[in-house]
Amino acid sequence: MTIHTASGSWVVPPHRAVWIPANVQHSVQMSGAVSMRTLYLLPALSKALPKECCTVNVPPLLRELILDAVARQTLQRSIPSEARLIGVMLDQIQALPAAPLQLPMPRDARASKVADLLKANPAEPASLEEIARQAGASPRTIERLFRSETNMGFAKWRQRLRLLHALRLLAAGESVTNVALETGYDSTSAFISMFRRELGTTPSRYHDRAQREAPGAVLRFFR
Repeated sequence: MTIHTASGSWVVPPHRAVWIPANVQHSVQMSGAVSMRTLYLLPALSKALPKECCTVNVPPLLRELILDAVARQTLQRSIPSEARLIGVMLDQIQALPAAPLQLPMPRDARASKVADLLKANPAEPASLEEIARQAGASPRTIERLFRSETNMGFAKWRQRLRLLHALRLLAAGESVTNVALETGYDSTSAFISMFRRELGTTPSRYHDRAQREAPGAVLRFFR
């Protein structure tokens, strides 16, 4: 599942969730078969939770708590057992570590043009110098804009774009070799090395886990 907002995109694999604060306009794109669970929290309950979108890891305990809450439908704080369930879930959500699955978008028109060019073709092999020329800016300017507006250097942003594209392709059932080629890597081993460095596992193991956990394992948070 991919969430798009004006400030960026977030990829949500089956064993993770996305937190979306109130009043954030967004769209949702699905890759492959998806079964999604959503929690809606009253603003009064979520003051200590993040003010911006983020993708988070979902531990087994929280996963089961959310599935239980969804099965109950609306939880009432006036019912002691349900109030305790709400409290435990909030404690769990507040402690969740963010996952590196966000792609922030630059705002400057020149950097935005570069970002759009690469999003249209993540496998684009052109160098920063060549891409900057198409955007009407110097490589140094593009690098500076990406660092100041996305908190990533250009190379890191490009790598993150390719990683998120790879996750969508893997979810759609593409082979690791095809995904490596579709994301611009010269060799499968180079792609696997990047994937393991960023997510702590290989693409094959990630895909196998995603297949096992897909039913009912995608949990989307709303505030």
